[in-house]
Amino acid sequence: MSDELVLGGDLGGTSTRILIADSEGTVVGRGAAAGGNPTSHPASAAANFGQALHAALDGLDAAAVKAAVVGMAGGVALQRPEVAAQFEAAWTGAGLRSTPQYIGDLEVAFASGTPEPDGTVLIAGTGSNVGLVRNHQLQRTAGGHGWLLGDDGSGFWLGREAVRSVLESLDLGDPLGLLGQAVVQAILPGRDEPAAAHRAGYDALRDLLVMTVNSRPPVMLAELAPTVIAAYHQDDKTAQMLVKRAAELLTETAARLKTTSDIGPMVLAGSVAGESSPVGQLIREHFAGDVRTARDGVGGATWLALGALDPALATEQNHARLVER
Repeated sequence: MSDELVLGGDLGGTSTRILIADSEGTVVGRGAAAGGNPTSHPASAAANFGQALHAALDGLDAAAVKAAVVGMAGGVALQRPEVAAQFEAAWTGAGLRSTPQYIGDLEVAFASGTPEPDGTVLIAGTGSNVGLVRNHQLQRTAGGHGWLLGDDGSGFWLGREAVRSVLESLDLGDPLGLLGQAVVQAILPGRDEPAAAHRAGYDALRDLLVMTVNSRPPVMLAELAPTVIAAYHQDDKTAQMLVKRAAELLTETAARLKTTSDIGPMVLAGSVAGESSPVGQLIREHFAGDVRTARDGVGGATWLALGALDPALATEQNHARLVER
């Protein structure tokens, strides 16, 4: 193993992943923790980052890390001095001496999907975002405005719309379908839907759903995305409508950037845009040409860190080694 190491990080709304690799692209350390997005997890993001760093560096010399690239959703929060100080404390607290390069999650997702320098990347996981990449650097974006102002078609969007469909049914006094019952069960485990569609019972359930959802961090609505997907596969009409609309919103967002002069592949990343997701399948049907999948962003971040250490190390062979680990 080379004496020089590189570090790649992928800090998303759901999880934090860290990889340590030697100069030959061999992974020698890895760590993971809960979400590291400082916008959606302001109280815990830096602590989760530190936890993943310590796990990845276990048994290694932190001082040997000479280059580091960390992709981060919600990275704009680092412009706030108090947030930046928390991340700096997590970094130095792990014994690291090099200066990390923080970049967007779009750039590391694109680098995970392809070693090509140019193309387009669409992320749909907890949140959603689209970016145009040139020479491995982000040139333009569309979407990515966060759960309050955007994230159309994302896991959060699917979860929120699923709850809204339940509330609409309750307002109308309609019986809940398969998706509605699954949503109620997910939010209120152990509670059965009222047997009769009488207003008093439905009002009580509606009020309890609203109170429970509003008492939790908004980002937790993304946890309902698998519930929507499961109902889709059971031919629930509401779930099918939501999946179709999510795919439409994501392709509409991507269309804000794509032109006939675009070059390079389209990279899809995130659980909602995954190959096994019906949303991802509809997106792939929409886009013709070279569409690739990024499993996660951490492999691409580590490959970019290799290139930061020495551009000659950013080879296709090292790329394959890191993203297909």
